[in-house]
Amino acid sequence: MSAEPGQAAGERRLNRGYAYREQLGAAAQGRAVLAYLTGRYPHSSQAEWLLRIGAGEVRLDGLAAQPGTALRAGQLLVWHRPPWLEKAAPRRYILAHADESLLAVIKPSGLPTLPGGGFLENTLLSAVQEDFPAAAALHRLGRGTSGLVLFARDSHTAAALSKSWREHGVRKTYRALASGAAAQSSYDLRAPIGRVPHPRLGTVWAADSGGKASHSRARVLERSSGSTLFEVEILTGRPHQIRIHLAWAGYPLLGDPLYGVGGTPLPWLPGLPGAGLPGDGGYLLHAARLEFEHPRGGRSMRLEAPPPPDLQTADERRTASSLLEPS
Repeated sequence: MSAEPGQAAGERRLNRGYAYREQLGAAAQGRAVLAYLTGRYPHSSQAEWLLRIGAGEVRLDGLAAQPGTALRAGQLLVWHRPPWLEKAAPRRYILAHADESLLAVIKPSGLPTLPGGGFLENTLLSAVQEDFPAAAALHRLGRGTSGLVLFARDSHTAAALSKSWREHGVRKTYRALASGAAAQSSYDLRAPIGRVPHPRLGTVWAADSGGKASHSRARVLERSSGSTLFEVEILTGRPHQIRIHLAWAGYPLLGDPLYGVGGTPLPWLPGLPGAGLPGDGGYLLHAARLEFEHPRGGRSMRLEAPPPPDLQTADERRTASSLLEPS
């Protein structure tokens, strides 16, 4: 529910290390271990992989791998990554709803929902499980996105809500601050989303004519100098969907380091400011409302997370300010 004193601003954590396992497919057949790892995981250089192999961290079918060993499809390749110091992340969350089968929490911006991108234990999942050990996240928000995340406390709830999610029985509404003044009052956004080439990561999710069908509806709440505050409902759940769809419409999220106009990645040049990766923050996006039927009893649920000040309208900020004034 809350972290230890001092964690709200974020802390670094030394984790316990992790074993990354891969059952090799046909693409690995005949390739040398070093060449395969360097090509398959370009986030690390050939020199880095050579050091890991030399340290005995890479195992092939349970035995220490050698750089020049030819691989065969079906083998098990494992990198035993030693413990590492994770980046700082704000582990404090707000409990928005709790009953015997379901939790809803408000995630802060900057905290990953699930392990990935160098984070293993500095995650919302880890923080929630410290208070509710059996909790399982039903969906994820991007690291830079704040707002509501649902957790199931038993397998029945997890199965029922996952089914509802697949069948579009969960209504999801966000707030987003985009660059530029929107020309229309609303937008029906249907750009397909798929994998496109990226010079560092191989591929990233982006607008792609050959991608999967995707659907968002965006409504203008307020325009100000150089920006537009949108309310966005997503009817599909593709990765980075709102960031991609608003950028595709010509209004990238303000401060988004990854997506530019058209919904495709900005040019990535090592060492230059603005070279964005999927986990980078800087944008303002908030999961503000979830509506669904409770899996036990079927009652209608409407959960809300108040948006942060930068994602409030001028009227909302005035109202909030007046509530804080002494009577």
